[in-house]
Amino acid sequence: MKTLRLLPILLAVIVMASIAIVGCRNKAARLDGGDSDSTAMGFPDTLRVATLYSPLSYFIYRDQPMGYDYDLLNQLAQDKNMLLDLKIAPNLNRAVEMLDSGLIDLIAFEVPITAEYADRVIPAGPENITFQVLVQPKGDSLITDVTQLVGRDVYVEKDSKYMARMQNLNSELGGGINIHAIDKDTLITEDLIEMVSEGKIPLTVVDSDIARINKTYYNDLDITMQLSYPQRSAWGVSPMTPWLADSINTWSKMERPRMARAELLKRYFELSKNSNTVPNDPGAMLFKNGVISPYDALFRRYAKDISWDWRLLAAQGHTESRFNPKAKSWAGARGIMQIMPKTAQAYGVSLNKIADNSTNIKTATDIIKTLNDMFKSRVPDPAERNKFILAAYNAGPAHILDAIALAKKYGKDPTKWDGNVAEAILMKTNPQYYNDPVVKYGYCRGRETYAYVNKVMDYYNRAKAKVPQ
Repeated sequence: MKTLRLLPILLAVIVMASIAIVGCRNKAARLDGGDSDSTAMGFPDTLRVATLYSPLSYFIYRDQPMGYDYDLLNQLAQDKNMLLDLKIAPNLNRAVEMLDSGLIDLIAFEVPITAEYADRVIPAGPENITFQVLVQPKGDSLITDVTQLVGRDVYVEKDSKYMARMQNLNSELGGGINIHAIDKDTLITEDLIEMVSEGKIPLTVVDSDIARINKTYYNDLDITMQLSYPQRSAWGVSPMTPWLADSINTWSKMERPRMARAELLKRYFELSKNSNTVPNDPGAMLFKNGVISPYDALFRRYAKDISWDWRLLAAQGHTESRFNPKAKSWAGARGIMQIMPKTAQAYGVSLNKIADNSTNIKTATDIIKTLNDMFKSRVPDPAERNKFILAAYNAGPAHILDAIALAKKYGKDPTKWDGNVAEAILMKTNPQYYNDPVVKYGYCRGRETYAYVNKVMDYYNRAKAKVPQ
């Protein structure tokens, strides 16, 4: 029965990704900032909402729904004691059409406050102000003035607003900026940001909110140089329901939502998401005297339960936390094996107990058991299956199932990771592919999962060469 413990989480994801999500209602107690009669404040019993898959608004991570807009929306539902009926729109225009037709009450996504939407959408909730910014490496030779772009190479998505801005700026400066238009089918904004971090290209241009969230992965970047006028955006409601906008605006100014928003801004746009930043890395004792970590006895003990080489389990622990038992990720994952609280709960482990090193590692092997059963029929070769299990542990099995489906559709081997499903997981960063009909679970930061599997296997191969089994 242990193999079924992850099933509730996966089923929840399936329900959400199939278009409707129903939130929880708690009528037993009122929360600060709420009211005894939500209808009196202009809130219905059930709020019908559309959002979009994106790294900013809504995504699924380790089979748990997340995102700045999603979490803030749930705060609203909690405070106002409402049910949520959440629908995933493929793009903003479709979300606006759903609002026009009365299918939804609210767009929980940053709708630009422009003339384009003025007659169809009323802004609601806190405003978000963004700029187009220059993404460049940190250093002593930072570009601080637009005139310094003359003679420089700037890479932007073809036919994008970034390309339009650079062309206008180039005209204003009298020419000289070397603008490289990149086909969106090949590379997208996130790819270009990563390429600047890796030194493959010198400069790119993106919106400041996208730049901020990506800087949490690449701390070697500077995003302070603004290149455009500010753009205002907010959630949106129909012109037929101005009372709803008023109610959301009133709620957003209360203390509880203001504090929640501050916490969410920090979580998504400030906290580092790079596991390599863990201080005091015990992994520095690398393979001395046949030792991998201070927790080798635990890795040996629990690896037997899943028929894994204990050195592979230890390699996973190093990649997850650098063997730091006090590690806590931006998403709330804890301990050596970075167990998510809701995942621990699904396995009958309390939040307090998950901090225990033995329990933490055992829970990780219980998860691995579940994932092995899930992928056994899809990936017959055990060694190959381990890579799928590692990927699913990192991103959640839902995204790996999507990657398998994409691999099948685009002529890759769905039973092989390297060069096949590994390439498909990278595709799930691109809207062209995460909106593909065969994809059920939307956006995934596939490059993180791709790198995760490579890091674990590299560490494992080095451990095998120096540490006896």
